[in-house]
Amino acid sequence: MTTAPAPIARRRFFSSHNLWFVFWTAFLLRVLVITIGRTYHVRPGWDHFQFGWEMGRVARALATGYGYANPFVGHTGPTAWVPPLYPLLIAAVFKLTGVYTAASAWLILTLNSVFSAATAPLIYKIALRCYNRRVAVWSAWIWVLYPAFMQYAVHWIWDMALTAMLLSITLLLALIMRGIGSPPDAPSQQTTFNWLLFAFLWALIAYSNPSLLLFLPACGIWILIGARPLSRGFLNATLAALFFLTLLAPWTIRNYRVFHHLIPMRDNLGAEMQAANGPGSNGFEIIPATLPLFARDPQTMLYKSLGEYRYSQLMGQKARAYIAAHPAHYAAITLKRFYFYWVSVPHPTGRHPLNEYIRELNYCFFSITGILGLALSLKRHIPATQMFLWAFILLPITYYLIIANARYRHPLEPLICIFTVYLFQSTEPRKRKARQAR
Repeated sequence: MTTAPAPIARRRFFSSHNLWFVFWTAFLLRVLVITIGRTYHVRPGWDHFQFGWEMGRVARALATGYGYANPFVGHTGPTAWVPPLYPLLIAAVFKLTGVYTAASAWLILTLNSVFSAATAPLIYKIALRCYNRRVAVWSAWIWVLYPAFMQYAVHWIWDMALTAMLLSITLLLALIMRGIGSPPDAPSQQTTFNWLLFAFLWALIAYSNPSLLLFLPACGIWILIGARPLSRGFLNATLAALFFLTLLAPWTIRNYRVFHHLIPMRDNLGAEMQAANGPGSNGFEIIPATLPLFARDPQTMLYKSLGEYRYSQLMGQKARAYIAAHPAHYAAITLKRFYFYWVSVPHPTGRHPLNEYIRELNYCFFSITGILGLALSLKRHIPATQMFLWAFILLPITYYLIIANARYRHPLEPLICIFTVYLFQSTEPRKRKARQAR
């Protein structure tokens, strides 16, 4: 009876096609962090506002029979402040395990963990198609084990883990449709079905975080360029665009019926602009006094009296007037937001300076290595790098202009993880040559 040597067996196991093992390891690790770390105990201050913030408030209204409404304090009426996908998910959990309960928080964070864990096999497949198995394995396992990549699944009741997973699925589908990593003689994957699936995934992204839609045209055009014949590809892309608009139509129609204005997805842009760019703005904090967060507060009373749409329009007018009167200030905080997005957003005072330094160093390290890995991929003409470059350029633009927060980088972090691994893996041949030269 013979057995494979232990090192070979171990190498086969951990460099495996066993993506279910990768998924379950990631999932169980995250659930352990949630359960042992008791991250499901959300602070009850501000009437449980930190339990999902505006999304949690809308979910409470849905679960208690008020409809898609009340994103802040009390019963303020219908809302389009946040996109509907994640609030509907929270509302479903509330119906099962209670509104703002610890059980609901645990279940929501566990669902986040499913999304985050499912991203690891997607990272493996993206890296395998663009690079090699070694980069794919390291990238997937770093995503599984590195605490900074799991934090938004285990601590935040928000859409980041879901959005990152949806974008990763979409990127993988784009690679498949362009034939990246497929055998040269493989049939074209630019089928009508795949184009419609592409539209469906982008509709889900729009319902989760519409800020990412800036990248949709670049991603679609990149796929279309590889279509053969181009005329058939153009027809499929047109069908996909119509299907995408059809999927968004129910929400847009609902908003028009409720607010009597065309609101494709959200109506809070003006209010967010004023809260992030008005007097006293610093580029990384929302000014609480400019939002309807507190009962009997003047902003809350104004929000209730005007209604959400007119309130947001008024705040947008104030924001534009302030920006026009203070262009240098707006330019300065926009540059700050660019810096904060990639280098780290400062935390409020009260933290030990050493802890803050380590946190910022940890955050910006992956930005630097990710961008360097992207640059090296461009230099070496790695397939699909042009599409990834457009993702790095377009996805942060909204946050440069309005508000920066560390969580907004999370949809890009699967790619950042892959590029970081590729950067360090690329140094190994040089190290071997240097050793051989000695």
